[in-house]
Amino acid sequence: MVELTAPPGRRRRYLILGICCLSLFIVGLDNTVVNIALPAIQRDLDAPASGLQWIIDAYTLVLAALLMLFGSVADRFGRRRVFQTGLVLFVLGSLFCSLAPSLEWLIGFRALQAVGGAMLNPVAMSIITNTFTDPRERARAIGVWGGVVGISMALGPLLGGFLVDSAGWPSIFLINVPIGLVACLLTALYVPESRAPKPRRLDPVGQLLMIVLLGTGTAAIIEGPANGWTSPLILTLAGVALAALVAFPLWERRVPEPLIDLRFFRSVPFSGATVTAVCAFAALGGFLFLNTLYLQDVRHYSPVEAGLWTLPMAGMMLVCAPLSGRIVGSRGPRGPLVAAGLGLAASGLLLTRLAADSPAVLLLVAYALFGFGFGMVNAPITNTAVSGMPRAQAGVAAAVASTSRQVGQSLGVAVIGTVVTAAVVGPMTTGFAPASHAGWWIVVGLGLAVLLLGIATTTPWAARTASAVAADFAPHPVPGPAGVREAPPERLR
Repeated sequence: MVELTAPPGRRRRYLILGICCLSLFIVGLDNTVVNIALPAIQRDLDAPASGLQWIIDAYTLVLAALLMLFGSVADRFGRRRVFQTGLVLFVLGSLFCSLAPSLEWLIGFRALQAVGGAMLNPVAMSIITNTFTDPRERARAIGVWGGVVGISMALGPLLGGFLVDSAGWPSIFLINVPIGLVACLLTALYVPESRAPKPRRLDPVGQLLMIVLLGTGTAAIIEGPANGWTSPLILTLAGVALAALVAFPLWERRVPEPLIDLRFFRSVPFSGATVTAVCAFAALGGFLFLNTLYLQDVRHYSPVEAGLWTLPMAGMMLVCAPLSGRIVGSRGPRGPLVAAGLGLAASGLLLTRLAADSPAVLLLVAYALFGFGFGMVNAPITNTAVSGMPRAQAGVAAAVASTSRQVGQSLGVAVIGTVVTAAVVGPMTTGFAPASHAGWWIVVGLGLAVLLLGIATTTPWAARTASAVAADFAPHPVPGPAGVREAPPERLR
């Protein structure tokens, strides 16, 4: 029998939120801090362009593939236990990355980091949604959570530049070690253990299909230029990815408790949040990858100088991320989503004019616009994904949104990086800037998609679809001593 206790008090609730946000901060920081170190890693480890893409995507792909799995594992075996395990693995992976002797080892250790990270994001969201039971208070907490994503990613290039210049690229991984250990200690002291009253069954076949789909699809995109798009290897990878794409939804419809319940996608806000996350983070992945190579390889700035050039982006993200969370909590997600789409599209449009000697004002305005757009988008993604969902399903919905973020960033690095590097003609210093225009036009399209989705998913019709899905997931009445009553809500223990 599970012993139930009263929910934690207000002060402790916000302490738990802070601990969860600390874990998100280091996971989000690692999404962007590595980009600024790519040229230094390339020189030290003699990495090709595809190797640089794998350094980023080994992390984001593993995160995307395992987020849903560890959300279910935490519901079954205890959220605090899985959360602490994730922190330990993330710290170990970071330490090993700093000691990596070759490109292959670094890519492998990045994957280990991501295994730990996959235990943190969805589990922390489940802890938050079950700690904050009041709907308005929970909306504010989710807004803070979404804001931390933007803040951590904003600080990544700036902090990474200083670390690489002062202590070398291994230091960008070592910084995670003390932060992760502090978060692990605080979790043991203050975060109560909790489990789902009826945890979902694991779906190993669905999990395997997702891993195959993401891994082979990304590998085909990244390795295509080097091996030839019609080579046996690339055709095989693409064929396997296509087969997994077809098999995944067919399988998920057959199992009683699938990895991703396809009924979620009947909710227009949820589906829109999923696609918005893919588009926004694809724009981010492509932006950071192209910008890092442009500033350091074309304009020959040092890592710290390249980081300082991104200050307008970081500053706007730092201001707009928490502002967006407050707006979402008080007025809803439409305004921030529309503003985000406009900012991303305008930034990409300016950078379609990028040249090796582009004036500083062009870069600074483009960076500020991108920071504004991306700072506004994170909080409404999470809020829209869980909008109208019952508490029992909010963690799963947020995990799908987090998975979509990582899938988007992986695709952004793979697709935009491949399009641009394949188009480079001549030396990097002369050919990269004009070749990057195709990538920036993709960013424009992604920003416009965010704008249109922000309008379409916040209509009364969209809200009705979310209510219908919530009703479909509502707890069924169960017999009780007084006749019929609802199933009890989930509690912390």
